[in-house]
Amino acid sequence: MIRRAMNAEAGYLRIEAVSKRFGETLAVDDVSLAIRRREIFALLGSSGCGKSTLLRMVAGLESPDAGRIVLDGEDLATVPVHRRPTNMMFQSYALFPHMSVAGNVAFGLRQERPRMARAMVHARVAEMLELVQMQHLAERRPHELSGGQQQRAALARSLAREPKLLLLDEPLSALDKKIRQRTQLELVNLVRRVGVTCIIVTHDQEEAMVMADRIGVMSPRGQMLQVGAPGEVYEHPVCRYAAEFVGETNLFEGRIEQGRLRCDGWPMPLALPPSAGPGGAPAEGEPAWLSVRPERLRLLRSEPAAATALDNRIAGRVADIAYLGSHSIYHVGVGEGVGEGGSDGVGEGGARVLVASVPCVPPSQSGEAPPPARGEAVWLAWSGLDGVVLRR
Repeated sequence: MIRRAMNAEAGYLRIEAVSKRFGETLAVDDVSLAIRRREIFALLGSSGCGKSTLLRMVAGLESPDAGRIVLDGEDLATVPVHRRPTNMMFQSYALFPHMSVAGNVAFGLRQERPRMARAMVHARVAEMLELVQMQHLAERRPHELSGGQQQRAALARSLAREPKLLLLDEPLSALDKKIRQRTQLELVNLVRRVGVTCIIVTHDQEEAMVMADRIGVMSPRGQMLQVGAPGEVYEHPVCRYAAEFVGETNLFEGRIEQGRLRCDGWPMPLALPPSAGPGGAPAEGEPAWLSVRPERLRLLRSEPAAATALDNRIAGRVADIAYLGSHSIYHVGVGEGVGEGGSDGVGEGGARVLVASVPCVPPSQSGEAPPPARGEAVWLAWSGLDGVVLRR
């Protein structure tokens, strides 16, 4: 009985081999997914990858061509959209402009059958407005609210009917960056306080990693490529697309040669981590890719000693620097096309550009040597343990 209950919790929402076509276009391709009760799950992918279509099928706004969707043991195929125990908050928030905040929150409650008593509706609206801290704005119209306030009003309306599943389609895209960053944690805290299971659709990798317990990365062809905790998806991508879409990475292509990666135009084979990557270790002569995150690269003014753990190293020249406060992003040209006198030509001819993330020196340590400047000759180095081997 305990094991059955645990399985039910783990598979609170089950999406089983779901596909959807629009004419000749395959929007969602054989996606299977299990979402836990009270989990915040992010569907992450580029525009047009099918993540919003998948969300709309869960909501009942689209019907799958194949597969099924099961919520809390109930197959949703026969449940009409207005009877589904789900609520969807749209990207535009879709607040009724002629209604007050309180009226918007109450709207769904007034559609309940059998009808709720007026006193119960008022009490529920007051409870929701208190939850999102908007009691003082109850009588305002949507056009009198800021973007963040509109977002909270839409969230209160979505939660008022106590759905089993809350669906958020790009919920923060209409907000500017500073407000969006603050609202991310506010939204997560609200969802956790209510205890509702939540699916968020977003193309913003940072938003997914901040807000979600787990992330599902979708390919441009509507396939689910990887599901895992944010740290797992970032540190251990299963394919090139996941590695490049979730954060920044340096990707090296080559063939396996005596346990190392031989890349065209690279002075020596690259040392690889001893543990096998996703799909097992590639065989001798097999094509493979090595993913190395920018923060794993060391930016040095001179070649590291042979005795250090930095097995991979190459000389280059700083092409560009992006100062971001806590760290700087260095674009370093390496290879035959790098000029001697500056950054001109970097990325042309036989050169390629590697990206390194370098922590900025605080004022208390300003006596140290300044970081390398644009056009300066440098070395990039990293340990073989710092990469991930990919086979696709």
